[in-house]
Amino acid sequence: MKIVRFKPLGRSPLFGILEENRLKTLGEDVRYFKLEDVKILPPVQPSKVICVGLNYKEHAREMGMELPKEPVIFMKPSTSVVGHMDPIKYPKEMVRRLDYEGELGIVIKKRTYRIKRGEEKGYIMGYTCVNDVTARDLQEKDGQWTRAKSFDTFCPIGPWIETSLDPTSLKIETLLNGKVVQSSNTSDLIFDPFFLVWFVSQIMTLLPGDVISTGTPPGVGPMDVGDTVEVRIEGIGSLINTVEKL
Repeated sequence: MKIVRFKPLGRSPLFGILEENRLKTLGEDVRYFKLEDVKILPPVQPSKVICVGLNYKEHAREMGMELPKEPVIFMKPSTSVVGHMDPIKYPKEMVRRLDYEGELGIVIKKRTYRIKRGEEKGYIMGYTCVNDVTARDLQEKDGQWTRAKSFDTFCPIGPWIETSLDPTSLKIETLLNGKVVQSSNTSDLIFDPFFLVWFVSQIMTLLPGDVISTGTPPGVGPMDVGDTVEVRIEGIGSLINTVEKL
């Protein structure tokens, strides 16, 4: 089931279920909308986005790095989140290189704190696409990642949440202007989605709608103003955004 957050013209945001090319609203007052008649919003409004660095074996090999013994995590603020078809704003006066990083996102269903191994599925609402946009030159300059990852619009999420999915073996691709630049499978993850939910919950409380972005495959590279980037994940769909100058 694909859960969609959307806004019909002149109305407040609604939640619905995608049924072929139409949306069926949730709740007792059921209504239907055509996809072309609504704006798709970020599927959740997270209090935080937890991201995982270096979590694909092939990406580690590409970088010439050893596999990590435990996940390396960092955070993106809620203000960095945008949705499907929203622009990624490139702050040219501050950033010299802006990179795409296509990732699988885990959406949290309920308050999650210090859960036990094996309980993770009960705390997961579903899965979505994430683009962990990164100011690469600032990341290298700062030595830590907060500034490079946190600009407004640097976390596109969407287009919806898929609730019925095995996340452990999904084809994941990133396309830049229609050309495949990242191609992998979540079976190459060093730490699988269930372990990540458990691991993060040992550190901090995860709230409903929070997102864990599971890391990016090999092939990371730069974007420029006018480029269109698409994160495509098997069983979920495509998250598409265009880069604009801030």
